[in-house]
Amino acid sequence: MSSLRILVPVKRVIDYAVKPRVNKAQTGVETAGVKHSMNPFDELSVEESVRIRDKKRAPGGVEDICAISAGPAKAADVLRTAMAMGADRAIHVELKEGQELEPLTVAKLLRAAAEREKSNLIILGKQSIDDDAAQTGQMLAGLLGWSQATQASKVEFGEGDSVLVTKEVDGGVETVKGKLPMVVTTDLRLNEPRYATLPAIMKAKKKKLEKAKLEDFGVEAIARLKTLRVTEPPARQGGGKVEDVDGLVSKLKELGAL
Repeated sequence: MSSLRILVPVKRVIDYAVKPRVNKAQTGVETAGVKHSMNPFDELSVEESVRIRDKKRAPGGVEDICAISAGPAKAADVLRTAMAMGADRAIHVELKEGQELEPLTVAKLLRAAAEREKSNLIILGKQSIDDDAAQTGQMLAGLLGWSQATQASKVEFGEGDSVLVTKEVDGGVETVKGKLPMVVTTDLRLNEPRYATLPAIMKAKKKKLEKAKLEDFGVEAIARLKTLRVTEPPARQGGGKVEDVDGLVSKLKELGAL
């Protein structure tokens, strides 16, 4: 098996424990003064990459683990976290505050990054918890022409350059087999990410954090979709009680459900 050069995309999102609020202009979610952290699915990706190296699971070994993120200045925080978890280095593609990239643009950026870094395995979260698009991994594999396996709950390496990925499906599990180079997207049952210890955080400060621009990768931030308005969902109506089945049928007819 070839030695692995792993690319791990990570995204800075509003922390999963924070309840999102729509901003006053109704143009999006309020982000000012709100706690941010690494997208939980991306934490799984970093952890899996580090485990593959540390536990020597790949016959050819792991040559390099590079984390990459596109975002404003504070996105560097999640890259430092990734390096504290065990990534060797990181690339920060700098964006303006409030600038968002659509999944296709992100996929094009990652394709260019993978080609430049000579990556042969890309491990990324199946989705980010802010837009829940779940599109980037599939688009990326299509653009690169690589094998792909989505929603991984287990990743194993076989003979040659083969990779076995187990994922949960309705009613059981499914195992797919692909060959490097490959794109794998991660699901929650894959592993339990480690906490970055203080010594690891201090060591991460000495690791290389490269700054770059979208133009460096030949990518333009083209917006194909326009958000017209963002509003809170309507308050849920309280339930009611019925005495028997006839009462239930009558109520459903009254509501137009029958």
